[in-house]
Amino acid sequence: MSFQAKRELLAQTVARYRTASPRQKRLILDEFIAATGYARTYAIQLLSQPIVPTPGPLVRPRARQYGPAVVDALMVAWAAANYVCAKRLVPFLPALVASLERHGHLTLSPEVRTQVLTLRAATADRLLRPVRQRARPRGIGTTKAGTLLKHKVPIRTFAEWDDVRPGFVEAAAVAHCGTRAEGPYLSSLVLTAVATGWTACLPLLHHGYDDVLHALDQTRDLLPFPLRGLDTDNGSEFLNYPLLEYCARAEITFTRGRAYRKNDQCYVEQKNGSVVRQMVGYDRFEGDLAYHQLAELYRALRLYVNFFQPSLTLVLKRREGSQVYRRYDAAQTPFQRLRAADVLDDPSRARLVALCEALDPVQVVRQLQHLQTALWRHAVVLPPATPEPTVSFSLPTTPAASAVEAPCPMGHPRRRRAPRPDRHRAPSVHPDSPRPDPFAGEADTIDAWLAAQPEQPIFPLLPHKPRPASLPRATDPTRSLNVRSIICIACGASDTVVRGERGPLTAYCAVCRTQRKRDQARQRMVLLRTRRRAGTEAGG
Repeated sequence: MSFQAKRELLAQTVARYRTASPRQKRLILDEFIAATGYARTYAIQLLSQPIVPTPGPLVRPRARQYGPAVVDALMVAWAAANYVCAKRLVPFLPALVASLERHGHLTLSPEVRTQVLTLRAATADRLLRPVRQRARPRGIGTTKAGTLLKHKVPIRTFAEWDDVRPGFVEAAAVAHCGTRAEGPYLSSLVLTAVATGWTACLPLLHHGYDDVLHALDQTRDLLPFPLRGLDTDNGSEFLNYPLLEYCARAEITFTRGRAYRKNDQCYVEQKNGSVVRQMVGYDRFEGDLAYHQLAELYRALRLYVNFFQPSLTLVLKRREGSQVYRRYDAAQTPFQRLRAADVLDDPSRARLVALCEALDPVQVVRQLQHLQTALWRHAVVLPPATPEPTVSFSLPTTPAASAVEAPCPMGHPRRRRAPRPDRHRAPSVHPDSPRPDPFAGEADTIDAWLAAQPEQPIFPLLPHKPRPASLPRATDPTRSLNVRSIICIACGASDTVVRGERGPLTAYCAVCRTQRKRDQARQRMVLLRTRRRAGTEAGG
């Protein structure tokens, strides 16, 4: 019997029990004990004392403090801040609400404004809990080990950023290759300032150091502070001689993290997930059209992240036994941290303040969503999607906004490496070869392919000619042999050699080649006997 059923039986029995005679009370008590299983003393107490009413639903002694107007205003501010957590949102509410009211997206009464600005983080999380949704996909890593330059680039770990000055950034490359890393695909170069959190993202047409150097030149023009230090991972797009020489010429401190330790680049790795992956996603992008569209998205994203995305900074971390306690400062935007660092000159400070006041966060969010939709149309799917025109990001018509940066230029400037005088590329077809040139008469067709798809490799574009099934492999006419006449450098005799698939040509005739192999074997035997004899004498 359930507790509720026992209480219902008690309510029906207590009236008979109190008006019954002592003999009848014993009978009623025996029936009640048999039905409920209570002890006799406890059953007598329940039947003798007045019945306490069963507690009903909880009734609040006061009305809700935050009404629908506060929740609606909080939702608008939360959406304008790209749905960040309450610990980042609440400290940023005074500046964000003022910007939303200035651009006409919020009209609050003094009482509602006071309630919104005095919210606590836990209260904001409770009010926003019904509308939270989470979906976190994962990508694949494309970082490859760099060249043998690790001894020339010093290591800096995550614990060595205590006395950092503004101007030191962490850099990482994010691949937009989808679920496969082969073939050409776009990448993103992400740079995050350690002291202020200022973030800049630029697209890369290819995952190589040429594009990284060109993006670094653009980034130095976009940053509001001089670039003093660069800390990267151990990928080949960063650990190379051109980037090392570039940093030496520009007087930039070049450091790297430890291999397989992502925590050494914790600042930029956090932005890879919260900025790039959240806005761009995990699809695969290829080609010039997707490159220009991604550049337009990053133009809007740089302004939105640096002016309207507050972040927390770890100021204290201590361990007590198995517990780790962390303390963070108040959430601030990168622009607010940059102003507090007092590293800007007066013209730059005035320009950034005017730009922040001119930007409408809700309008920037809407344009970001529009640019995202335009970018996702260029995602590589099966069947291939039709080419879409590039959608541009439009800034407000103010002098401060127009001085930020120019639109993305059409055409990707590539940094070409100067040819080395000591290296010459061998021709594809040797002048003495009897084989015909497979590309003879096809120059115009190949040029048309390259003009239509400059980012694609040439080999998938070439038509495939299958081998005739009726011919055996030994008599296959498509496998032409390269027959050449040489003069032996040992005896001076003329000989004919055949260059097949096994290796390069030799400069010896067949007789001298056989004799040379015998001489080499004899020399190895003599050397082995000499070593054995020397070891025996040393041991004796």
